[in-house]
Amino acid sequence: MVEQNNGNRSATISVLVENESGVLARVIGLFSGRGYNIDSLTVAPVERDRSKSRITIVTSGTEMVIEQIKAQLGRLVPVYRVQDLSKDGPHLARELALIKVVGIGDARQEALRLADAFRARVIDASTESFIFELTGATDKLDAFLDLMRPLGLAEVSRTGVAAIARGKSTIE
Repeated sequence: MVEQNNGNRSATISVLVENESGVLARVIGLFSGRGYNIDSLTVAPVERDRSKSRITIVTSGTEMVIEQIKAQLGRLVPVYRVQDLSKDGPHLARELALIKVVGIGDARQEALRLADAFRARVIDASTESFIFELTGATDKLDAFLDLMRPLGLAEVSRTGVAAIARGKSTIE
């Protein structure tokens, strides 16, 4: 759980929903209608028959706002369960980024050296560019991007956060 200076905290909320048309629109509508911000959003089916999906939302607000968000999400149909991973116990959160760096000479060598240090994989290369694949915590990705900016960072595509509770606890 990350406390911010103004009494806000970051929350990683996992929502198990029925996988049907319009569910994501209702979730987004809840956030936009009340002025809540979404820092990250991922959604994908989680069962073999594709009957349920998991939506992972990273948002921030005061404790009262986070509780309101969770309560309002829980009242949406067809939501099965809402879990605040950042508050309910230890959890793992990761995201993936594809990062294009354009450069030659020393900048190119430095980009490769830093990529190795961050365990980023080169998944495409030309004589003037690299595309790196990097997975990890949001802070790790942000740090890598900060280092790549002066070396020719050209483009970034990020997945958003995927998160899951540690141990035997499940969302179901």
